[in-house]
Amino acid sequence: MNRRMLSKEDEKEAGDEIEVRREDQDKINRFSRLHQRELVLEDELKVLAKERDELDDITTELELADEDELVRYKIGDAFFHVSLPVAQEMLGLSAARVERDLSDREDKLEDIRTEMTALKVELYSRFGKTINLEV
Repeated sequence: MNRRMLSKEDEKEAGDEIEVRREDQDKINRFSRLHQRELVLEDELKVLAKERDELDDITTELELADEDELVRYKIGDAFFHVSLPVAQEMLGLSAARVERDLSDREDKLEDIRTEMTALKVELYSRFGKTINLEV
């Protein structure tokens, strides 16, 4: 049997290896899932922020419309002619929904980032430089 002798450096590196326990792997997996969820929420926030900006622009335009004028309002894939006050009310409801959705997503994102920070602290304290959780 041909055995290779380990150098002092190899022995030191082998001695520094840390066993990855099941709970460690679960934390790593949890961090990964949270990171993926974070990316999804960031994308959703961008879409909602764009929708909010568009609603703000439409609100400004409606302020310039005549009170007697019928306004084309899109619901789903169809456009309907509604009175200006009705359009403004529906627009206000849409804006409120978008604001509520934005707030919900921001809260979820904050919770996710808090949990990710806690997991980073635990995993870096256990593995040191041998693990990279920077995203």
